[in-house]
Amino acid sequence: MRRAAVTDWRPRLAPAIVLRHDRARDTDLLLLPERVVILRGAAGAVVGLCDGTRSVRDLVDELAGRFPDSAVATDVPPFLEGMRREGWLR
Repeated sequence: MRRAAVTDWRPRLAPAIVLRHDRARDTDLLLLPERVVILRGAAGAVVGLCDGTRSVRDLVDELAGRFPDSAVATDVPPFLEGMRREGWLR
């Protein structure tokens, strides 16, 4: 996929997938029809921004402000693309 196509994509959760915070574990979860995915680190913050209105470029810019010492620009696009391959993001 072309780099521009990846950064212009506006990710959102696929239907029937829900992002929830588990207070008992103090972690974010993706609730899928027949399984639960535990999101580690800042993954919940990344997925929480995937509402279909922001492009990947916008997400990276916002997250770079929140996590200035992280490699957001190199880590977030492949993370989101992997989630799209799994069918969790559209």
